[in-house]
Amino acid sequence: MNSSPSTATMPDACSALSYPALIRLISEIDDNGPIPLRRLAGTLADLSEYRLRRATDLARDLGLVHVQPGGRLELTTSGSELADLYDATARWARRHAYPSTTSDFTHRIQSTLALLAAAPALTEERGLCDPTADSQLTADAHADLTGARDLLDQWLAANQAVQLGASQSAE
Repeated sequence: MNSSPSTATMPDACSALSYPALIRLISEIDDNGPIPLRRLAGTLADLSEYRLRRATDLARDLGLVHVQPGGRLELTTSGSELADLYDATARWARRHAYPSTTSDFTHRIQSTLALLAAAPALTEERGLCDPTADSQLTADAHADLTGARDLLDQWLAANQAVQLGASQSAE
């Protein structure tokens, strides 16, 4: 039987995973490899010390990163899989100009996760969202969104700690 995450915990988990500094941290490490802790502020220089610390603490609390011997911040398997989820949601958003054609990577991920959190489970038979979901989306966009929702459901099912800890970790 398919164990999908509870719809009650989905918004909390998506909210935690949508934190912009977390998206940047996970994506940076995924794209460029482990970051020495002493270079973290320089690598993500546009983030305040508070946001960087909060993102790092959140990533550690959710089991997305760990510190290697030598003081380098590295993705865990969960973190690497989250980076893949971020990439897939950003690709979907770019393909369907969601929320707009000029949105950046982080905003695309945030908007798509918010859409997935707000929409009831997608129906497998038709591949469509609930009709109350975002009406600006075409039928093709709704059908493609099923794939992103499946990835999110699989990731959350494999990472139960995120569902349990997200409401405590998120602002």
